[in-house]
Amino acid sequence: MEPLILFVRDEIAKPAIGEKKYEKYMPFLLTIFFFIWLNNLMGLVPFIPGGANVTGNITITMVLALFTFIITTFSGNKNYWVHIFNTPGVPWWLKFPVPLMPLVELMGVFTKPFVLMVRLFANITAGHMIVLAFVSLIFIFGQISPMLGYGTSVISVLFVIFMDMLELLVALIQAYVFTLLSALYFGMATEEHH
Repeated sequence: MEPLILFVRDEIAKPAIGEKKYEKYMPFLLTIFFFIWLNNLMGLVPFIPGGANVTGNITITMVLALFTFIITTFSGNKNYWVHIFNTPGVPWWLKFPVPLMPLVELMGVFTKPFVLMVRLFANITAGHMIVLAFVSLIFIFGQISPMLGYGTSVISVLFVIFMDMLELLVALIQAYVFTLLSALYFGMATEEHH
């Protein structure tokens, strides 16, 4: 466990948030990393207590993204909110009389957690759907001809095993990506004015 914790600290939190502020966010980052990773792994186990595709449920990913949104919103310093409502370096005609840039930046505040939610949900669900499609091919071809069903089952099982091996990697990558993007959002919210 220690190498993973150090990885989250040294490769995700410190570079994204900063050397001075990362410790405040480490409990949350470690929690979501291990929650997503372990639940993704448990979702690959085809029998109880596994098999529940927790992060393939959009309500779970919504709650995780909502926590990231709340922490980002309440951690945002003055510089963060100035960049949203009065973006420096943008021509005045994009801010007044129609506040185009502030609207775009404000939409970005809400789309970031939405993208977190959908990315995790879609990637985990897609892998499970592919496995389900390969398994269903056995029954579809079995209805046409029992021998065709037996022949298809060999190929389908091989593809399912390949997909499950790929899903082991995807389980870790999705935990990493969600944690990294959350840390980046925290880093943007707490970044000081240069």
